[in-house]
Amino acid sequence: MNKKANVLDASAMKRALTRIAHEILERNKGVEGLMLVGIKTRGIPIARRLQERIKEIENVEVPTGELDITLYRDDLSHVSEHPEPQLNDAKLKEQVTGKNVILVDDVLYTGRTVRAAMDAIMDQGRPSQVQLAVLVDRGHRELPIRADFIGKNIPTSQSEIITVELAEIDDKDAVSIFEN
Repeated sequence: MNKKANVLDASAMKRALTRIAHEILERNKGVEGLMLVGIKTRGIPIARRLQERIKEIENVEVPTGELDITLYRDDLSHVSEHPEPQLNDAKLKEQVTGKNVILVDDVLYTGRTVRAAMDAIMDQGRPSQVQLAVLVDRGHRELPIRADFIGKNIPTSQSEIITVELAEIDDKDAVSIFEN
């Protein structure tokens, strides 16, 4: 795999997340009823970062949660992390029923992860609304899913791979494109 380009560095990533936080507040008319839910793995620290930005702006801590959607995947044979289905709990500090839940992930590609996350959220309760925030939207949907909040659109070919590195997991912040 050859690195083709660096797309976002740490400061560009911070700006994108700050913009997403402002867009979330604007579209939802503040923080009332909001809940950020990060999709494992990299969606979780991105959700926490959005929570921090919103707290800086509104001085209110929006509840966050974590979602492991492995069991809900319809393409488990393609998920290298867990070749066998795993039963994993959602770690939600509050009930989702009646909330405006914002699912947070690093990259939106085919839409299958988001579909699985929506199934997992619905098993937890009935939110009043589900929105999607992603750091990168790379296109190539297989399902009719779109992001409500996007850090950066990066049109890619099928042979390209987007990698998101986060300081909490990878010791640095970067988004890069690799040629497969």
